[in-house]
Formats: sequence, structure tokens, C-alpha cells
Amino acid sequence: MPGSLSHVEIGALDGGQARVFFQQLFGWSPQPLGAVQDAWLQTPSVRVGVHGDDPEARMVLYFQVEDLARSVLQVRALGGHAGAVSEHEPGFGRFCLCHDPQGVCFGLHQPDAP
Repeated sequence: MPGSLSHVEIGALDGGQARVFFQQLFGWSPQPLGAVQDAWLQTPSVRVGVHGDDPEARMVLYFQVEDLARSVLQVRALGGHAGAVSEHEPGFGRFCLCHDPQGVCFGLHQPDAP
């Protein structure tokens, strides 16, 4: 559903350490992603991606949109900033990191069609 929370991304200096912390804190289950050491976490209602090498150490909320290109244009028309649209990731879709006019960070996510 457009506007629904679609994905959470945690960036930290050490992604593995962050993944273990939140897995143990909330009981989120790890789901394999490619290499043996990589995984995303499943909460009761949303996927949580975790990546390392992020000096900002933050969580970004991604909201579902039906048409990512159109939504990116709308962010810019409203005075916000939208970064580059990601390549398509099979099973996930495409996403774009954005900021509102005051600098609030959020993301847009167009998931793969069911």
C-alpha cells in the first residue's frame, strides 16, 4: 500500500555487530542474503536491512510507492532532495534515499510486484 512503511535500513560502522545486537534485543530472525555472513532481519511486520561501513550510524525508514520515478520527481518538486535510484534487486525492488526540505532523511521503495 503506498505510504506504508516498507523497509528499514540500519547503517553502522560494523554491520555484523549491529545485526547481532538487534537480533538479540528484539528476537528478529536473520534471513540469508548472498554470502554466508550477510543477512537481513525479519521483524513481525517489516524487513530490516543492515549494512556496515556507514559513518553516520543511522536507521532510515523506507516508504512504499507505486511508481518510484514519479515519486522522486514529486520529492524534488516539493523542495526535497532525492539521490540516485538503485538498480533493481530481484525479490526486493528498487529504492531511493531522500531528504525533505529541512534535511529529514527517508527513503522511497518500489517493491517487486507480487
